[in-house]
Amino acid sequence: MSELTFEQMLDQSFKTIRNGEVVEGTVIDVKSDEAILNIGYKSDGILTKNEYTNEAGSDLTELLHVGDKLEVKVVRVNDGEGQVLVSYKRLAAERGNKRIQEAFENKEVLTAKVTQVLDGGVCVVVDEVRIFIPASLVSNVYEKDLTPYAGKEIEFVITEYNPKKRRYIGDRKQLLVARKAEQQRELFARIHEGDIVEGTVKNVTDFGAFIDLGGADGLLHISEMSWGRVENPKKTFKVGTPLKVLIKEIDGTKIALSLKFDELNPWKNAGEKYAVGTEVTGTVARMTDFGAFIELEPGVDALLHVSQISKEHIEKPSDVLKVGETITAKVVDFNEEEKKISLSIKALTAEEPVAEEEAKPEEDADVVSVDIDAVIAAEEKEDAE
Repeated sequence: MSELTFEQMLDQSFKTIRNGEVVEGTVIDVKSDEAILNIGYKSDGILTKNEYTNEAGSDLTELLHVGDKLEVKVVRVNDGEGQVLVSYKRLAAERGNKRIQEAFENKEVLTAKVTQVLDGGVCVVVDEVRIFIPASLVSNVYEKDLTPYAGKEIEFVITEYNPKKRRYIGDRKQLLVARKAEQQRELFARIHEGDIVEGTVKNVTDFGAFIDLGGADGLLHISEMSWGRVENPKKTFKVGTPLKVLIKEIDGTKIALSLKFDELNPWKNAGEKYAVGTEVTGTVARMTDFGAFIELEPGVDALLHVSQISKEHIEKPSDVLKVGETITAKVVDFNEEEKKISLSIKALTAEEPVAEEEAKPEEDADVVSVDIDAVIAAEEKEDAE
C-alpha cells in the first residue's frame, strides 16, 4: 500500500465542490472590485463586483466586510489559475425568480426602490430580479415626467412573469385605483350636505377650483368662492393650499362645494346697515345703460339708476361715472327678501324727498324695477362662458 503524499492528504482534508453548487463562505479580504471568501476548499472563492450586484458605481468595501458570511454559487471551480469563481448575484436571482413567481401567483403586493427611470417607465429590483413598470402603469394619472420616482420606494404587483424571456412586468396603477375607490366609498359614507370639511386645492381653472377631499374631488365654482365677486380664481387660489369648504350638494359622485358660510352672509344684518334713508359709500363695480351697480361690501351690490345720478339728464352712467370710483348715495329702497337695494345721489341734494319729486317717465320707472339678481346672474353666466 503506497503512502499518500502530504499534498494528497491535504487535498482529501478539503471538501469537494462542483460547478453550480451552493456553498457558504466567509469574507477574508475585500477590495473595491472583488472580495475573497473562505469556502472550505483548497482554493478561496473569488467574488467580483459584477457577480455581487447590478448596482452601477458600487464599491464592495462599502457593501461587504471581513467576517461577513454569505451563500454563493460556484460558477467555475478552476478559472485556469486554480481559483474558484463564485457568484452571489446569480444565486440571489434564482431565488428571486422563485420569489417573483410566488408573488405573481399570489397577487402579492411588493415594495421596492426605483433603480432606473426610462423614457417608457421605471425599473425596480427585487432579490436581484429586474422588474419593469411601464409609464402607463406607474400612476393612476398621466405623468409626463417620471424622474421624481428615482430612488423612491413604491408598491406594485407582478402582472407578467416570463422567466424564459426574462420578462417581468409590474403594475402600480391598479393598487392606486383600488385604494382611491376604497377612499371614495369611505368618504361618501362619511360626508353629508351641509358638512364643513377640509380639503386641498388640486387644480384651478377659469370657472372654479377642484378640491381634493381625500377619495374624491369636489368642485368649488367661481360663483361659490365668496359672498363677493371673484374675477379670477387663479389669482385667489394656489394648488396645494389646504382649505375648509362647505358641502353644498352631493349628486351621485359629484360634489358641489362652497365658501359662502352662513355666518359670513353679509345680508344677515343688511336691514340695519342699509335701511331706507341711510347715507352709504360704495364703489362702482360695473355699469349698464340703465344704471350702475355699486358694491357696498363684498356680496352686497345696490343699483344706482341712471335717473338717480344727477338732477340733470344723463344718457348713460358711463358719461359721469367710472368703474372703481367711490360714490356716496342715499338708500331709497331696501328689499331684504329679494336682496335688492336702490340708491340715489340725487336724493342727497334734493330739497324735497325723492317720493315727492315729479313722476319719472314710464320708461324710467320700468328700468328702476329691473331684477338685480337676474342681471347679476346673466353677467356671471357670461363671465363663466
